[in-house]
Formats: sequence, C-alpha cells, structure tokens
Amino acid sequence: MTATLNQLTPNKHARILSVGAFRPSNLVTNDDLVEAIDSSDEWIRQRTGIITRQRADAETSVLDMAEGAAREALANAGIEASQLGAVIVSTVTFPFATPSAAAALSGRIGASPAPAFDISAACAGYCYGVAQADALVRSGMAEYVLVVGVEKLSDFIDSTERTISFLLGDGAGAVVIGKSEVPGISPSVWGSEGEKWDTISMTNSLLDLRTLALAAEANPGEKAIAAEGTEKLWPTLRQDGPSVFRWAVWEMAKVAKKALDDAGITSDDLAAFLPHQANMRIIDEMVKQLKIPETVVVARDIAESGNTSAASIPLAMHRVLKENPELSGKLALQIGFGAGLVFGAQVVVLP
Repeated sequence: MTATLNQLTPNKHARILSVGAFRPSNLVTNDDLVEAIDSSDEWIRQRTGIITRQRADAETSVLDMAEGAAREALANAGIEASQLGAVIVSTVTFPFATPSAAAALSGRIGASPAPAFDISAACAGYCYGVAQADALVRSGMAEYVLVVGVEKLSDFIDSTERTISFLLGDGAGAVVIGKSEVPGISPSVWGSEGEKWDTISMTNSLLDLRTLALAAEANPGEKAIAAEGTEKLWPTLRQDGPSVFRWAVWEMAKVAKKALDDAGITSDDLAAFLPHQANMRIIDEMVKQLKIPETVVVARDIAESGNTSAASIPLAMHRVLKENPELSGKLALQIGFGAGLVFGAQVVVLP
C-alpha cells in the first residue's frame, strides 16, 4: 500500500502588511534631457506628465536600492528578515544573469535560508510578485513573503533615443505579504501577449556585445573603432510608443475591469487606483475607461519619479499612503503592464 504524503496546512487569506521605498537622490529635470533628444520641457510634460525623475549615481546598485526598500518594509511590518518564507525580486536591470538579485538580497538582509528568486516581467513584475506571494502564503509554504520591485533603468538608456529614454527613472519599492483573517488580495488577473514581444525591447543582446568584443581582441589595430562600436551596441531600451499607448489604454482597461469583477467589487468600492506609472495620459485614459469616481485617489507618482518599471506601483503606493494615511485598510486596484507584452492586476487591501 502506497504511503500517504503529508500536506501543508493552508492559510485562508493573505494581505499586504507593509510597504517600503527607496528613491535615489539625483533629481533629473526635463531640461537636463531635452538637448540630447531635440525636444523641450513643455513637450515632455504634455506627452507624458513627467516633470522630474530620480536616477541613481554610479555607486548605487540595484541591490542597494532593493535593500533600502526591503528594510523599510520589514520595519513597518514589525518582523525580522529571518522570519521570511521567501524573497521575490522583480527586475529587468540586475546586471547579472545569475545568481539572482533575490538571492543576493536575501543574504544582505539576513533572510537566509529563505527561498529566493527573480521575476523578469518588466512593468508587470511587481503584480506578478504579489500573485506569487499571495499563493505562497495561502498555501502554507510561507508565513511572510518579501516582494521587491526595483530598477536601475539609467544603466540601459541611450540619452539620444526619443521613444523612451526621457521617461525612465530609478528606484525600488517593497511589500511584505502575510496571512490575514479576511481576504486582502483578490484573485490575480495576469497574462501575456507574446506576439507583441518586440513592442518594448532592448536594442541588442549581450551576445551582440560579445561578438564585437571578440572582434576587437582579434584585431588590436581596430580597438578604437571597436570601443566606439561597443558603446553603440550596449543594450538600451526602445519602444513603439503609439502601439504601446493604444494597447495600454484599450486592452489594459479590460484587464483592470476583469480584476474588479473577479474581486467582486466595482470602481465605486475603491479608495485608490495604483496603475503602473507609464505615462500620465495613459493613467488619465484608464481612469475614464474604468469610470473611476473622483473620490478615488489616483496615483500620479510619475510626475516626480518618471517610469520606474517594476518599482512604479509599490513606489506609488508608498507615496499615496504617506500623503493619505487614512487610506490604510481600504481597497486599491493595482495594475502593471509592459515589455513582453505582459500584464498583471489585483485588488488589495492597503497596508
């Protein structure tokens, strides 16, 4: 007779217990960027709503920012890193393919031997992380899970590129997720549209860069030319702006509506709307599409922080709660969407 396997005792519900943030100190204005892209402060404000963005200096790494946000989230949750059952880092800018940023972060904050892994889902990465953390807590596999969204996008910017370079900022946001007596995270609505894989992408692969480096070694007399070519081949971000705008406004509004439906609520039940901070015009259009009431606080962190990809939603949550502490315990719709193309959304009880 086959032995019966033990099973974990599940938890009925999970919720976000706390949020933390790290914002770099270097403030970059539109005027700092316009000459390289032959533009103006007025044009950037009208097209994106961005006034400034924060970017890290050369000495500040993805891990430094992730650690700063993680430590604040842990302190606000009132727990030690040693109590974490998992560490999840959502990022596309950690400069090592392996080991993961999450494993390194776990060691830095003292979370070992908690399992640790990265998620590469760009601007939807934080919502993907929340979905995974929710499942881990409710399954009984973890009592607490740390989810960090962090990006140093400034390492992957061509300052002369006109489709995306002026949008991007750096930063990190983190949440601690734990068990709850009542539902704190709704079913996640997530997915991908891989046929649009190159709508937002890198200009080159690391293999392209390696090929040029090997050529330089083989031809020492061409080192100067190769060095210039290496700079041009360094992978940087680009996008098909009009296609991204249409997809975000029309298709992501449907995803957000499904998240509300799956949560069993309407936009009238919301206290806050936390969309990915991609573009102020996209945020405004989504508010219209979803018929978000004027009483709902809409995150517009993009004006001061720019587009920080996986960090944008937790950073926006951090700012919204700092400016509106009375929202704690109330409902927020969060939705991330970006390169892949990928998307994720859920309704959460604010910490």
